[in-house]
Amino acid sequence: MAKKILLTILFSVTLLAGTGFWLKSLIPPPPDHQTLAQTQPGDIPYLQQPRPAGDRGRILMVVTSASTMGEHGKDTGYELTELARSYYVFTANGFTVDIASPRGGEPPAVIDRDDMGPIEYAFLNDQLVKAKLHDSIPVAQANAGDYRGIFFVGGKGAMFDFPGNADIHNLVASIYGDGGVVGAVCHGPAALADIELEPGVPLLQGRRISSFTNEEELFLIPEAEEVFPFLLESRLRENGAVFEAGPAYLRQVSTDGRLVTGQNPWSVWALAEEMVKTLGYQPVQRKVTSEENTVELLLAYETDGHRGALTRLETFQQAASGEGEAINRRLLAMHGIVAVMQGRVGKAVDIVRLLSAAKKWQQGKQV
Repeated sequence: MAKKILLTILFSVTLLAGTGFWLKSLIPPPPDHQTLAQTQPGDIPYLQQPRPAGDRGRILMVVTSASTMGEHGKDTGYELTELARSYYVFTANGFTVDIASPRGGEPPAVIDRDDMGPIEYAFLNDQLVKAKLHDSIPVAQANAGDYRGIFFVGGKGAMFDFPGNADIHNLVASIYGDGGVVGAVCHGPAALADIELEPGVPLLQGRRISSFTNEEELFLIPEAEEVFPFLLESRLRENGAVFEAGPAYLRQVSTDGRLVTGQNPWSVWALAEEMVKTLGYQPVQRKVTSEENTVELLLAYETDGHRGALTRLETFQQAASGEGEAINRRLLAMHGIVAVMQGRVGKAVDIVRLLSAAKKWQQGKQV
């Protein structure tokens, strides 16, 4: 009997180890960040396209000056990925971009290597960007009449110095009142909380809007109600907004007239291009990233299940035709881990199946 139990235990351990090894094999190694860190703006084809003719005006991008989460002392700042991607969408589409922050000077950045790709490293190496960030404009000194649009970059720091900022409120009211476009992403919509275009009438009353959701916030920071002055989704709803929440950590963009907002960092590309459209222009051509394809794949899963996601994966694979992986398997795997933590075991299993299909396709393409 003891021998039988020992053999059973040994078999179980071997099976678990083998399964773990197989699961790990589905996820490619991280990119070579040392090489990526050398990327220059001139290395990005998207940024080398001829600039659209004519003067399309200026957009003011606003980032937080807060480097800590209030009294809790945790480091924070603006999200570099959100600034970099939207900045380059605006400049590639012919707009001149200025960068401002509540205190001016060099604002604190949150840089997560797991989110970094060529566009982000090019941004870090862009000498013009470096100069703008080193000496960002204090929002109190920004002239609303100079801008066709204003865009609030996210980052948890925005929850501490955007809301209730009179200079931000005046900029938004003036730019919007003059027919300009207001955009914000992730925690950036905190800037729009409690703004009134006229006494007693919130800017957001009856307006469709997206931001980082309570679900997303509380999943990452269970004590968020104690850390932040308020939960952003809750405050926007209190302002009378028609809040549009997409699936957690996937793309969601809301456009209501000249108000354009997005839910999270995975919404930035689509949001910035939607803002370009709202300003009256068709966005210039851009190669969609593998990360965007992965988000699209996961959105297909949410609406059409595994079969719909697999069909979408096959479409992406056929379109890639030798140009690298169609999706970001590391990002897909991350969503599988999140699914497990959410108790969605079926989704986690389906993501593993999608990872396996993507790996088989990649191996077949390399033969």
